[in-house]
Amino acid sequence: MESPEKARLDAFFRQITTRFPAGDCVTTLIITHLLSERPAFLRAMAATSTVGAVLPKPKSVDQPTLEAVRRAFTVHDLSRELFADSTRALDYLEDTAGGRNVILVDIGGYFAPCLDTLVEKFSGRILGIAEDTENGHQRYAALDHLPCPVVSVARSPLKDCEDHLVGRSIVFSTDALVRARGDILTSRNACVIGFGKVGRAIAQTLRAQDLRVTVHDTDPVKRVQAHSQGFRTSASTADALGDAELVLCATGNLALRQGDFAALRNGAYVASVTSSEDELELGSLDGLYQRTPVGEHLTRYEITGHYFYVLADGGAVNFVHGAAVGTYIHLVQAEILAATAALSQGRFQPGLHEMPAPDRQAIARIWFDYFNR
Repeated sequence: MESPEKARLDAFFRQITTRFPAGDCVTTLIITHLLSERPAFLRAMAATSTVGAVLPKPKSVDQPTLEAVRRAFTVHDLSRELFADSTRALDYLEDTAGGRNVILVDIGGYFAPCLDTLVEKFSGRILGIAEDTENGHQRYAALDHLPCPVVSVARSPLKDCEDHLVGRSIVFSTDALVRARGDILTSRNACVIGFGKVGRAIAQTLRAQDLRVTVHDTDPVKRVQAHSQGFRTSASTADALGDAELVLCATGNLALRQGDFAALRNGAYVASVTSSEDELELGSLDGLYQRTPVGEHLTRYEITGHYFYVLADGGAVNFVHGAAVGTYIHLVQAEILAATAALSQGRFQPGLHEMPAPDRQAIARIWFDYFNR
């Protein structure tokens, strides 16, 4: 990032943290994608809280950025297993931030499996969670009860801009990886599984690039919406996959399970918009399919009589090219900062919440002041 852009971004975040000041003596544990623009967000978090640890999402790490962040913050390895076992998760939290007031900044619902234990047994106090993504929103919403406030920005209107551009970046990266092996997507049959904001953007971008697009979503309302926009729709995953030469998965909730892979046509390309463990049950294919790298970020899965290709090891395919969505990402980061401040001040009761509309409007006005030039 060039110096003028870095200065502008730091000034933007200073204005956000001034508008949304955090309470005293708050420690944050931050799960994050670690891309080139992310240090500015982390500096803003550090201006309003003590950053106990940064936990980078494993498949979205820019190495120079990681090295820079390590010089400024404590960085720990992240895995689903770390927080899947409540005892291990509690030990980690005690070692990292024992006895403190803690806010957990999440991308993907990592803390959901152990949340009850953390809130009940932690020597400090869990003030709440700020969640970024739709799959994380779903993980917290699925809990029987929430013992602390969870503020989700996943469905915020401020995230619509990012989601639209994420959809376009997914298609860009998919097309680039396929072209790298001498193939093209134009005029192919494509299937988009999941018709949320990102899935909708993917489907629209594919159609604009002359692919024939079928949409599958388990929600019949989403299928009606897709149908009204001129997409072919399918009520079952198997039917949607039948003639698809490209499958893009955008549910955040295991779009393809073990039995679904057999329905893929030979030579199909499969890509995901999020972490592989959240979208594709690839581990279930161990011992069944032979895996062979056939190019950069492309793996061939094969058994007798059947083969298909998985892009980027099943992870978010756009991270191969940095997942750039421009300055709109800072709207979402600003809302996370505002949510962190609200949690530090005890503004929310236990349960799932969104930020109030006036706060989002204030963020949008500040964003215009710095980036609409």
